[in-house]
Amino acid sequence: MTSDPYDVIAIGAGPFNLGLAALADGLDLRVAVLDSRPEFTWHRGLMFDDAMLQVSFLADLVSLVEPAHRLSFLSYLRDSDRLYQFYVREQFHPTRREYESYLRWCAAQLDSLHFGREVTSVEWSGSVFKVVAGGEVFEARHLVLGVGTEPAVPAALADLPAERLLHSADYLYRRDELLRAGRVTVVGSGQSGAECALDLLRADGPAVSWLTRTASFAPLDYSKLVLEMTTPSYVDYFHALDEPVRDRLVKEQWRHYKGISSETLDQIHDLLYSRERSAELQCGVAVTAAVEGPDGVELTLRHTDSGRTFQHVCDVVVAATGYRNRALEFLGDSVESLVQRDAAGRWVINRDHSVGGLAKLFVSNADLHSHGVAAPDLGIGAVRNATILNAVAGREVFRLQKSTAFTSFAQPA
Repeated sequence: MTSDPYDVIAIGAGPFNLGLAALADGLDLRVAVLDSRPEFTWHRGLMFDDAMLQVSFLADLVSLVEPAHRLSFLSYLRDSDRLYQFYVREQFHPTRREYESYLRWCAAQLDSLHFGREVTSVEWSGSVFKVVAGGEVFEARHLVLGVGTEPAVPAALADLPAERLLHSADYLYRRDELLRAGRVTVVGSGQSGAECALDLLRADGPAVSWLTRTASFAPLDYSKLVLEMTTPSYVDYFHALDEPVRDRLVKEQWRHYKGISSETLDQIHDLLYSRERSAELQCGVAVTAAVEGPDGVELTLRHTDSGRTFQHVCDVVVAATGYRNRALEFLGDSVESLVQRDAAGRWVINRDHSVGGLAKLFVSNADLHSHGVAAPDLGIGAVRNATILNAVAGREVFRLQKSTAFTSFAQPA
């Protein structure tokens, strides 16, 4: 056990807690980030060669708070002798591979990261958190939970055998298997589903079906003034709303973070136009049941507009059905006693991302219900982390912009 408590222990080393470690580097704070994995990786199962990040390079770990920081994306480009090539390329969006390479470059320079440390228990003593990880006990005055999400498979598909079903998060790990299948069905129409469908169509191997329960294969709403709803100014407005209003808005605003890039949709349409073999695209259908039969997987689909059901048969299902927050089974009752819950049983999360009244426990990217559509956006990560570190330090270590949008969201005074 360490002799002095850490100021902050962050659990989970995804991009958001990696950004916390980056911003804290050089501050007079003792920070440790614990992660069960042996090393940093990011979305390896969907790392297509030409996949683009859906946000600007400025949505790195630090730039929207400290643009001159040594761990900015531009610093990475300079260090890897790619700065002029990026300049000549004239695109603000890096490839997804390049962004992961940037994240790994940052991780290699941070001594506060501790991989191979699976957290098994967290308790609150009344003055510090006691964290058991890898058989060792750590103490911290503040705790940041950033364990991220895990693949979610709907109940209607969950009972299919493993050889008949995979989540899109594992797509590239099982791609060869899919290309040998006769009929592959992709269920779900977010960016992941679109990229899986595009790759299967390009391969020109199996017969491809692409199904979604949404009314259309909808593009991301990426217009400039709509993007202002991912800024801190909108988060301020959203957080102050009543819980039922926030819940309604989250449901209505799904296209801000669950849609498909227009470029990907254009590529799919061009490919369908040039293909000799047709593919089946069906929107407005929900999977209500799935069984393995003698002819493969039989899906029962309900057509939303007519209410009627029909059958669909394939060999393998790719469930591009999103992610859910990971269960926090390591939290003891003493930690649970610190939190409040809303009417839906979710944690009540304060504007500074703390939970409860002590301002000791913080969460990262588990606050869609309280902070709105910006929560999963990489562009809010640096600001969220700066807000947390300001709260931990008890002063404004990082100066944050007071106004970040041209749009006024609240009713005029």
